[in-house]
Amino acid sequence: MTRTTHTLTLDQGTLDVTVDLHGRQGHPFLLLHGGGGPQTVAPFAGLLAEQRSAKVFSPVHPGFDGTARPDWLTDVTTLARVYAHLLDALDLRDVAVVGNSIGGWIAAELGTLNSDRISSVTLVNAVGIHVPGHPIADTFGLTPVELSRLSFQDPSKFRFDPSALSEARRAAMAANSATLQVYSGPHTMADPTLAERLAKVAHPTLVAWGASDQIVDADYGRAYAQAVPDAEFRLLPGTGHMPQSETPGQLLPVVWDFADAHAAGRPRP
Repeated sequence: MTRTTHTLTLDQGTLDVTVDLHGRQGHPFLLLHGGGGPQTVAPFAGLLAEQRSAKVFSPVHPGFDGTARPDWLTDVTTLARVYAHLLDALDLRDVAVVGNSIGGWIAAELGTLNSDRISSVTLVNAVGIHVPGHPIADTFGLTPVELSRLSFQDPSKFRFDPSALSEARRAAMAANSATLQVYSGPHTMADPTLAERLAKVAHPTLVAWGASDQIVDADYGRAYAQAVPDAEFRLLPGTGHMPQSETPGQLLPVVWDFADAHAAGRPRP
């Protein structure tokens, strides 16, 4: 893995974006992490680059892991525009965008921009829309153990002792949570306007969902897929909110096959 920092300029101002890169050649992926931070997707990025011909760019959302977040960057819609500028700065084309949880929300917002640099979008247990009768669990204030119970089908495999964390790690987790609250907005992990705007997405879109997710359930995922024209829905058994962590071997071919099927130069169905 290599880490680089890119200075981007938007109408609102200038900011630095840190990007982790896995792989040196192949189909470009933009892999967007969730509220747990970059470490929730880093092993999957490495696996994707090792097992497929993939070059995986995984940005650190500004404000996470000690990175700076400018005062004007307070919402997911603007963050998606930041990443559209990042694709321009990196001069990437035929990009498969993949996002988990709030990273999936960012990916969905990127999809609404209909950039010609993007060839497909995959949403993995994404948040971001309102679905009546299927609320997003309020995870702020939960202990790591409580959050793990909602996130994984088998939380015992991800058990850890919070008291063993260093003070630096505790501080980093608290800062990440504070940043996540900023991005989540006044409607707590959703934008009331997003579902309507998803109707204009022209990119091939896959919604992949861990069947055991207790943060956003499978029917929420189905509603997400129904909001995007011609989107596919894929239920992933035996896994929860973060399939890239719990069952990476199951998620990898799903993500790769969809991206590969819609790569530039491939016939569209």
